[in-house]
Amino acid sequence: MIQKIEVLRPKGGETEKITINLGPVDLGQIDLLVEEGFYSNRTDLIRTAIRNQLATHSQVVNETVTRRALVLGMQHFSKSDLEAARAAGEQFDIQVLGLASIAADVSAELALETIASIVVLGAFHASPAVKAALAGRIA
Repeated sequence: MIQKIEVLRPKGGETEKITINLGPVDLGQIDLLVEEGFYSNRTDLIRTAIRNQLATHSQVVNETVTRRALVLGMQHFSKSDLEAARAAGEQFDIQVLGLASIAADVSAELALETIASIVVLGAFHASPAVKAALAGRIA
């Protein structure tokens, strides 16, 4: 199997936006803590709370990543990576906790020939054509 896959941690500026719904009392309490100087803004409190919860459950996350053989961080597939897999008659089963990305110059046909399945817990970046072509293989 082709093993030339680069695994990186995303840079600080590479984030995904999420939306959450909070009740007015919770939101008011957050605003109060921000006003009192405990946090610089709402986002600071929410990020801190999420990181604390992830730290609390880190052992479970680590065990699950190992058990499921997930790539932790960022996994990028270039056109040359996929062409090498095609030449070798192999396909990738992509399993990532973090960010999986497929280069913009990868055609839908090449992706279909070389990617058997995709499981991403986090974010998946690829061209709209590649995402559409692989839709049935994304879990």
